Amino acid sequence: MKQYSNLHFIETPRKDPTEVPVAIRVRDWNEIYGQYQAESAADQSARCINCGNPYCEWECPVHNFIPDWLRLVRQGRLFEAAELSHQTNSLPEICGRICPQDRLCEGACTLNDGLGAVTIGSIEKYITDEAVKQGWRPDLSHVAPTGKRVAVVGAGPAGLACADVLARHGIQAVVYDRNKRIGGLLTWGIPPFKLEKHIVETRREILEGMGVEFRLGVEIGRDVELSELIDSFDAVFLGLGAYKYVRGRFPGENLPGVVESLPFLIGNVHRVLGTNDPAFPYIDVDGKRVIVLGGGDTAMDCVRTSIRQGAFSVTCAYRRDEANMPGSRKEVRNARDEGVEFLFNRQPVEIIGGGAGDDPVEGVRVIETRMDEADENGRRKAEPVEGSEQNIPADVVIVAFGFRPNPQDWLTDNNIETEPSGRIAVAMSGLAHQTSNEKVFAGGDMVRGADLVVTAVFEGREAAKSIAKKLGVEMQEATAKVA
Repeated sequence: MKQYSNLHFIETPRKDPTEVPVAIRVRDWNEIYGQYQAESAADQSARCINCGNPYCEWECPVHNFIPDWLRLVRQGRLFEAAELSHQTNSLPEICGRICPQDRLCEGACTLNDGLGAVTIGSIEKYITDEAVKQGWRPDLSHVAPTGKRVAVVGAGPAGLACADVLARHGIQAVVYDRNKRIGGLLTWGIPPFKLEKHIVETRREILEGMGVEFRLGVEIGRDVELSELIDSFDAVFLGLGAYKYVRGRFPGENLPGVVESLPFLIGNVHRVLGTNDPAFPYIDVDGKRVIVLGGGDTAMDCVRTSIRQGAFSVTCAYRRDEANMPGSRKEVRNARDEGVEFLFNRQPVEIIGGGAGDDPVEGVRVIETRMDEADENGRRKAEPVEGSEQNIPADVVIVAFGFRPNPQDWLTDNNIETEPSGRIAVAMSGLAHQTSNEKVFAGGDMVRGADLVVTAVFEGREAAKSIAKKLGVEMQEATAKVA
């Protein structure tokens, strides 16, 4: 084992995996970041100074044992690192790819102040990718079946995380999803240049090897009733996501040529995969002037997808300044490198139409804003500047203002209460994530509103712990003991 200096974090700079050149990557749908080799992963892991107070762990929504698995990678103990990584995260290879580390673990890294944060996300991705390639799989040989069965509705991050934790404690998880692939928005909403879909399929194989059963292409309320699941299983977990897009409520929003972000992204993924869903037809922006409204990661997915489709020009208009964007700074940088123009402090007030054909949109009327005092959430408000309106020409306008839950009627039919916002109401005391129906638990975006993949993973895992407690199954707490 190679010995590293105590000053390795100074002697060796941060070095990310190789990045595919822009001129190449905008011509295909592959991930743009390469993979560490064992030596480079160990070298970058050794930059961790093992802080007495690991801020990276506290900023991670699942509280990964980051310094511990970095140490294992440095020591060449890859399978042990994979085991430890999975003690807190059910989808580490996915979170390593799509989490906004610059706002979470890496943003909190002690070395981030001038020396360059440890490349936590890239190493997290490397651990599972390489361990699986070498034959690692979760060891459940010590787990005794309990005879308990839980139905999981939704094969997105929350549902997969819940199933993972249940399986590790001898509870049979049966996962239902209306799609024919697992992943939810991991598969259909996130573009392949951020997450290639074979990664999700590999996770399916891992979960099936753990005893998780998937019943795909099955829609609750159409193919099977929720009441049937409640009657035939010991408990039910709902990981339904949030798919109702937020409207801008300004004139012209219903014009042909105005596109919702999620249908745009889903239709594109189907095209890339060679599959088809009539509900999400392919929306082609080749040769068109595209404006994307919004500043989060979904907006970045839309602008970068538009570039790869061959749009004539792509502009992102956002009502706040760059410092107050909610998404990953890395994604903004990638989009800018790929040719996206950003117009900050521009608030849309109207989508202008009146043309002919299938795409009569002519542009977007915006008003300039200035940043004012912070609101109750700590974000500075964007105040319009009177007399600063301008028109931006466009052929296609993609609205990416975020998503809200869209509760199904069968929730109330089964005594599951929802809040005025549409989110499922869960217990604030007693068993976490338990709904008003004592046999039903819920987590993820349908409970907290649209959020990060990693927060959905956390809630799915926490809900599984509550389910086990209700079923009288003793759970093993995650521990990080690394020699």
